[in-house]
Amino acid sequence: MKNSLKSLSLLTVALVMAACGQTPSATAPTTPGASTPMPAGLRSLAAVPGKWFVELEGDPTALGAQSVGAQQASFRALAAQRGVTYQEVASYSTLFNGFSVEAGEAEINQITRLPGVLAVYPVERVERPQVQRDLNAALRPEMSSAVGMTGADIAQNELGLTGKGVKVAVMDTGIDLEHPAFRGRVVAGYDFVGDKFGSQDKATGEYDFTPVPDNNPDDCGGHGSHVAGIVGGNDAAAGFKGVAPEVSFGAYKVFGCEGSTQSDIMLAAMERAYKDGMQVLNMSIGASFQWPEYPTAKAASRLVKKGMVVTVSAGNSGTSGQFATGAPSLGENVISTASVDNVKLELSNFTINPGGSKIGYQPATGAPDAPSGLTLPITKAPGSTPATANDGCVAYEANSLAGKAVLIQRGTCAFRIKVLNAQKAGAKAVIIYNNQPGFISPTVAPSSASDNVAVEIPVVSILQDDGKKIDSLIESGVSMTFNADTQSFANPTGNAISSFSSYGASPDLELKPDIAAPGGLIKSAYPLTQEASGYAVLSGTSMAAPHVAGVAALMLQAYPTIQAKDMRTRLMNTANLRWFLNGGTLVEGLPTYVQLQGAGMVDVVSAYNNTVTVTPSKLSLGESDTFATRRKVVVLKNTGARREVYTAFHYPALTLGGTTLAPRPFDQYASMTINGQQAELDSKGNGGVEIVVPPFGEVELNLVVTPPAGAPDRSQYGGYVYLQSAAGNSLSVPYSGFKGDYQSIKVLGDVRIGNAVYNFPALTDDAADELYQEGEVPAALPDYTFKKVDVKDSAGKVFSVMDAPAVLANFAHQSRRVTLELLDASGAVRDTIAVYNYWGRNATNVYADATSDAFDTFAWDGKLSGGSEAPAGQYQLRLRVLKALGDESNPAHTETYTSQKFNVVR
Repeated sequence: MKNSLKSLSLLTVALVMAACGQTPSATAPTTPGASTPMPAGLRSLAAVPGKWFVELEGDPTALGAQSVGAQQASFRALAAQRGVTYQEVASYSTLFNGFSVEAGEAEINQITRLPGVLAVYPVERVERPQVQRDLNAALRPEMSSAVGMTGADIAQNELGLTGKGVKVAVMDTGIDLEHPAFRGRVVAGYDFVGDKFGSQDKATGEYDFTPVPDNNPDDCGGHGSHVAGIVGGNDAAAGFKGVAPEVSFGAYKVFGCEGSTQSDIMLAAMERAYKDGMQVLNMSIGASFQWPEYPTAKAASRLVKKGMVVTVSAGNSGTSGQFATGAPSLGENVISTASVDNVKLELSNFTINPGGSKIGYQPATGAPDAPSGLTLPITKAPGSTPATANDGCVAYEANSLAGKAVLIQRGTCAFRIKVLNAQKAGAKAVIIYNNQPGFISPTVAPSSASDNVAVEIPVVSILQDDGKKIDSLIESGVSMTFNADTQSFANPTGNAISSFSSYGASPDLELKPDIAAPGGLIKSAYPLTQEASGYAVLSGTSMAAPHVAGVAALMLQAYPTIQAKDMRTRLMNTANLRWFLNGGTLVEGLPTYVQLQGAGMVDVVSAYNNTVTVTPSKLSLGESDTFATRRKVVVLKNTGARREVYTAFHYPALTLGGTTLAPRPFDQYASMTINGQQAELDSKGNGGVEIVVPPFGEVELNLVVTPPAGAPDRSQYGGYVYLQSAAGNSLSVPYSGFKGDYQSIKVLGDVRIGNAVYNFPALTDDAADELYQEGEVPAALPDYTFKKVDVKDSAGKVFSVMDAPAVLANFAHQSRRVTLELLDASGAVRDTIAVYNYWGRNATNVYADATSDAFDTFAWDGKLSGGSEAPAGQYQLRLRVLKALGDESNPAHTETYTSQKFNVVR
């Protein structure tokens, strides 16, 4: 059962393996007597231990309140009748029919099998969004460049749209109620948790997850104010204006001042925002690697069904590969939003002479600021070139850099080593240039208490191309002068999808994310108590989603009767494609993966002016294992009085290949016909099919898509049905498909810690600090007494653990159903312990740090489904995993793990 072992905290300390320096082999031993000491640092953090959603079968949007209440009363009565004990934390009836409960292993196992229970899901611990904050005062991208990227500036200044009269809910860390960007505009709100929720006691190390709600959603975390500022902040004195600067806000605080929240709290806030009459809800938070059926995603879908536009960040798990988009953004008709990097940066700079050109830079953390007017000659190490990988890593000759600025390329050794070498040789400044495209924010601060050498000279970082330019001038002589003013520079990754933005598709192969918006390097409001200026620069899909929420508010002001479910269609139809970023260079005309950008970047002016909509707004083609071609129909509907003419053609995007954790591009593309005609353009851009949509009329397009034969197996392909208009209002519909047999993806993976590979699933014996990897043969069968045992960690702290078996399993991919069974001595099924539907994948199969979610825990408490204790004897645990979109009747679609035999001792 996910995260149910009370001893998980023990697994974070150094045990026998660390003490003995043992390293498990990549292949599990099969000789008798083999077992593995519990590895240090192994744990799972995603779910809240012992806390679950229980979903009942009735849809609350289709049933009346009385029927939902009757179903919930029946569940309580049946659970009591069968002796199932649990603590009800909250009940839900508007967007979700069920409860969040606290329950032990035996109780939740029994609940999964009660009549009327549709499913149970772990309540996830939702971490505060891991946005990137630039602490360097020199980096100041303006919000004006971000709103200009989507046409929101034109909507404000030429179309007169400000979002006035539209109520936008921000579910986050709250909003700074005294900030001039919001003062007097927060018309509803609630604090569900209190300031201390999620905080850690520094003395005991314990976390406080006791909610202390009140009616004051003031922001002490910062993230919510930044998000709200993007939606519609308005501070004339500071020259700041968000996307929809006259909206009214609802502030729903689900985070304390620090730490995480929980998904059942999010669900309560969603219901509250609906009851408060909010028209748009932005959630720049979520749980990655989930299913559309997860409660927060399902509730978000129902919000749209009830008339609220819902925008959600797709997630910042770009480094975790494919199928990473999170809930609630996976919900149907929810607008899942990817991030695009801002096009402009305001940077501190220096002038180089001769030539007088200005070079933008970022100052390094841990170094003093560069004094304005300081002029220095620039030099470099003898023999250094842009091809020198270890530039600056070797000590310079004494005093060889005296009175000079030294140019050093990034690479091989730490920035601090490079800078201290230069400083020791007499350098008065260091210029670090990147060894790849893009800006870097280096730190030269000490990494340990014993490292007490101070960096006393300015250290700045510049772009790779600027570094190469300076390098070419050094031989003939070049100097630099630090300037006092800042200047606007083009961001080299501007207009590209941000590197942190999450990949789709969803586990049921629905195309996600849906759309993109500026989210990389965004300046917006920040609590005055934390930032004297009231503004900060953050990056994340957290910043992209509120931009779309602001756009939705502008559209609602212009078209108050637009249905929530139609908002996504209108925005996706008119979005602009983003191009592939190849080694830091945008390849114009080559759309990046559909599974990364969806329809492309939102364009509010095009959405406002457009009178033709295309439905469905996206096409999810599924896996190609069972079809040679896929046929789809899209409908163009014209609500205007003018005849619209389009040239329809196929615009393929890059294919997403490689593995789940290491995706890479392939230039193999699907082909398409439209209405029986070839839809591919020739090498000169000619071709396509003419489509005429009469005034107030409809036209059907019959599409036939053939998957790319040359693409690698298990790749995701995609592209666009592009409808080019001579009148300027072009439209597109993205499509996504999976090449090959989707069920061939392995679900149960291994876990790597450092260079050690652990063969998972694995049987655990917490009381003995033992881990039995798959294939290991114990010298003697482990005994379990189901009694509490005291054990000590390496620091001597005593923990009480249950002497009970559990299976640790890494989910390298999402699973449709997980079944835990008890086998008797003969290998026959003795009992079904639990059944879990729609199980999310783990963040990674590599445990890297304290926030990794490398595995889930499925424990057995020694009881049978009827509540009686299993008698003494020999047993095994078996985990059966039905793959995503799998067919239960096909054995190849189920993965099975059977543990080692063990003894139950009574």
